[in-house]
Amino acid sequence: MNLAELKASVGARRKRKRVGRGPASGNGKTSGRGHKGWGARSGWGGKKLYEGGQMPLYRRLPKKGFTNARFKKPIAVVNVRDLNAFDDGTEVTLELVKAKGLCGKECKLFKVLGEGELTKRLVVSADRFSASAGQKIEAAGGQAKQVENGSEKSA
Repeated sequence: MNLAELKASVGARRKRKRVGRGPASGNGKTSGRGHKGWGARSGWGGKKLYEGGQMPLYRRLPKKGFTNARFKKPIAVVNVRDLNAFDDGTEVTLELVKAKGLCGKECKLFKVLGEGELTKRLVVSADRFSASAGQKIEAAGGQAKQVENGSEKSA
């Protein structure tokens, strides 16, 4: 095989469209651009979101309002029954909860809810506790420490 024998695949090469070559070609007179209007003019590229003179959607919709997305603090919500995953006597913190995979890595706060039963004695340091969660932790012989900005106080 040599270079002279190489051929393009079928359909890979097409003849270019020759416009303005008379009415029989199907692309004569206006050359496929239609009559007048923006698309018939030279230099037209089309404007994104242009709706033909109608008030565009981005101007019809209101721009005002507030979203809390920038200020939201992701909270790791863990039930008391999930704390049974830790060994007896462990001090449970947000870092340990992340390491066990009980919450996502983006969580900044840690809250314990009271669903389920706790069978182990744990010292739980969290930002928030529900009333029932604190009671269940202490009933199991553990401690519920509420951490607030680095300092601890008993829940």
